[in-house]
Amino acid sequence: MKKIISLILALIIAAGCFMGAVAEEDEDDSEVIPVDITDDEAEAESEIQAARTMQYGDEGEDVLFIQTRLKDLNYYSGNLSGKYLEGTRDAIRRFQEDYGLEADGIADPRTQVVLMTAQYRTLKYGATGDDVKEMQTRLMELGYYKGQIKGNYLEATQKAVERFQKNNGIQATGIADPATQDTLFSYAAVGNYDVPTETPSPIPGLNYYQVNEDENAVALPNEPVYYQKKLKNGMKGTLVKQLQQRLCDLGYLDASKVSGNFQKYTTRAVKALQTQNGLKATGEVDEQTWNLVFNDAYVVLPDMTPKPTATPEPVPFYIVVDVRNQITTVYGRDEWGEYTVPVRYMICSTGKVGTDSDPGDWVLNGRKSTWCYFPKWGGYARYWTRINASIAFHSVIYNAVSTTAIKVSSFNKLGSRASHGCIRLTIEDAKWIYDNVGAGTTVHITRQNDTKADEELKYSLKLPTMSAKMDYCPTRPPATPEPEYRSDVKPELNGRVLREKSDNADVYWMQCRLKELGYYDTKCTGRMLNRTIAALKEFQKDHGLSANGVADQKVIDALYEAATPTPRPAVTSEP
Repeated sequence: MKKIISLILALIIAAGCFMGAVAEEDEDDSEVIPVDITDDEAEAESEIQAARTMQYGDEGEDVLFIQTRLKDLNYYSGNLSGKYLEGTRDAIRRFQEDYGLEADGIADPRTQVVLMTAQYRTLKYGATGDDVKEMQTRLMELGYYKGQIKGNYLEATQKAVERFQKNNGIQATGIADPATQDTLFSYAAVGNYDVPTETPSPIPGLNYYQVNEDENAVALPNEPVYYQKKLKNGMKGTLVKQLQQRLCDLGYLDASKVSGNFQKYTTRAVKALQTQNGLKATGEVDEQTWNLVFNDAYVVLPDMTPKPTATPEPVPFYIVVDVRNQITTVYGRDEWGEYTVPVRYMICSTGKVGTDSDPGDWVLNGRKSTWCYFPKWGGYARYWTRINASIAFHSVIYNAVSTTAIKVSSFNKLGSRASHGCIRLTIEDAKWIYDNVGAGTTVHITRQNDTKADEELKYSLKLPTMSAKMDYCPTRPPATPEPEYRSDVKPELNGRVLREKSDNADVYWMQCRLKELGYYDTKCTGRMLNRTIAALKEFQKDHGLSANGVADQKVIDALYEAATPTPRPAVTSEP
């Protein structure tokens, strides 16, 4: 965190790096600021003193950057002049009010840091703009809003926001503050049709809890307290307050911190409770932690002997980034615990020659962000998942923090080396990694010549072209269902031959059979390209056939009759 804040301040001081326009083609992925990171203010306090304080009458490149950032967030509509005049001061004041800072219109270092990491302005009745349209669209997706998407924040939008806030444990004000929007645009947002039918039990004070006859047990509510949603730093509302009260009752949180705002003291209390009870200390309240807090009579209290830490579950995935083929593959574990089962194939863009993606093995630490910012070039990306200090997985590039501001050239370059080191993916693939791949996962990045060309797999992942008229990324057409493969049913070619670019179920059978026999080691696609031809030639050579890479009925018969290697025996425990 300190390094990131120091980077922010260095960039604020040397604001020539931020001169507005996004680079034509060379977005720099190696220097990145995730824009939804939270951390203890105390940790950052000593790091934010270097930037100069800007106020009315100042001018310079750093003022220009402040104006540009305010304009991105729809706080400022004036000229990008680099002069700190009344319009800039008013915009800073409105921003400070929305983010709980002293609203004096002065851009002190803390205001600058918050401005850098902010994603949203507060929206309320009477607001207009594209960000209102985006919010209305998201509310409609979740089933809260049925009006027109016009970008006007009127009564129907206000009521939709109130219903969303109520169902997501946020104080129902009808005002879409940054915390509300952060929840709204997150994958954890509760839709109008997802609300549990069973009303969660209210959480009474400790005096109303049952008394357990076991003197070692903790008093519980009369009825189970049902889990509704994950709670974490930055959230607020009734559920947070209920959690804080229970943590207070259990001795993990001071009563003065029961506020309904999930901030650093609540995070510390949750981590302490998780550590004391043998759980991974994430500081976030998932279903397991919630049930421990409210529904487990044997929760370990702060002054009791801690439970041993649970044995960690094996990491479910292993990721290979194939630079030669520009394909990222996620592998799951097979019956022997080895990472051999392809779970997901993803077309990507790795670093260009000279700014190569860092080769080798890297272990993810779980650091993620829904948006990130590349300050040297002004570009943005979604679903950022850190690989190491220099590079990350993330989506294609955006020109602004807006779901419709996709950079067309970035999308169309997927499948070729185009970044400054990061691994760019489609939005859906970047989100899949963001949602499913956690800390401890190993990412192996190859060098250019470490792997063989794989035209079959590249062909299966080919994407449609995006045009400048589109405000969305086209998606890969749904995959055609794979033909049924049976090694005991032999294709009859009836005089046909299978050769380069043949594309049918007979090719699929041949690929599957070659794979069974150990000659073919990539995805069976039904299309005959370089890897299939190479595997077929090797088989033909081993079986005394003409090694021409063409399959006639004689070759199919030989494949059918070839002896399948004995499978590896399963690992058994000792008696």
